[in-house]
Amino acid sequence: MKPAQRVDVQQFKKVFILFNRYSGKQLFATNAARINQIFKLLKEKLNAQVEMLDVRYFEQMPELARQVAEEQCDWVIIAGGDGTIRAFVEDLLRLDFHPYISVFPAGTVNLIAKELGLSREPERWVHRALQGFVYDFYTARANGNLFLTVASVGFDSLVVDNVGFMEKRLLNKFAYFLTGTQTMRKELLFSHWKYEFAVRFDDEEEWHSAASVIVGKSRYYAGRFNLFQEAAITSPNLYVALFPGRSRADLLKYASLITLEGLDLDRSILRRPARTVEIRCLTDDGEFPVELDGDAVTATPLVLRMEAEPVRLIP
Repeated sequence: MKPAQRVDVQQFKKVFILFNRYSGKQLFATNAARINQIFKLLKEKLNAQVEMLDVRYFEQMPELARQVAEEQCDWVIIAGGDGTIRAFVEDLLRLDFHPYISVFPAGTVNLIAKELGLSREPERWVHRALQGFVYDFYTARANGNLFLTVASVGFDSLVVDNVGFMEKRLLNKFAYFLTGTQTMRKELLFSHWKYEFAVRFDDEEEWHSAASVIVGKSRYYAGRFNLFQEAAITSPNLYVALFPGRSRADLLKYASLITLEGLDLDRSILRRPARTVEIRCLTDDGEFPVELDGDAVTATPLVLRMEAEPVRLIP
């Protein structure tokens, strides 16, 4: 990825560090120490006023975004996971406020930080950020909801929808494994996967059939697997994979291909870029949960569409 421009961060007057204490909760003490170190380093090295914003509960996000906008903040550093970044960036965009954004990986899943190659070591992170390289970070919307890295409809979105809030908080990634096992037993033990989806790209006439759909804005999926090698958060396209198989064996095969980062080994999996994707559920009442950046946020029928204007990102 090449930066779009470079900015002199010493010209900034106001910098906020937003820390979600509930992201990556098992690492809270470690994350807090690292973020405090970044706070101290930026106060030493910048001419700007640097302040901490502590997120104690998610419902604070809109209020904190208003504070950032009202105080005309130049640079917001979001310390949290992909869900925290998505929620806060969306609140800023609702206010039509566009500061420079940076990310410090402090969550359960940090796909954006992984793609950018961000360090968790405070001195290295600050050294890189102060160089002021700016990337165009293209986002997308799903039924009007912002997402930054991945959207899915199918088995994995059903798993995410079934993971309880307390399970996710207490068990972290293990909660998804447990729920995935339970979902497979329930949905596939005695029968094939019963759900079917129709998918259309960029207002084309043809509709494609799929049992599950994954849409990538980032190369990475499920934390570490390089699923879409063509994708990048700086790309103005969505990258889509349609999985046609409905049997337990098909599901296990797809899981293996994802783990091996080898979707191209199965020619039945349709992969292609698009700017707009429509997905309809053809079973039950037409509603099926949709996962965005690791959270169940909306449901089918679904329209995913790229945003025209990028977010200004300082890695």
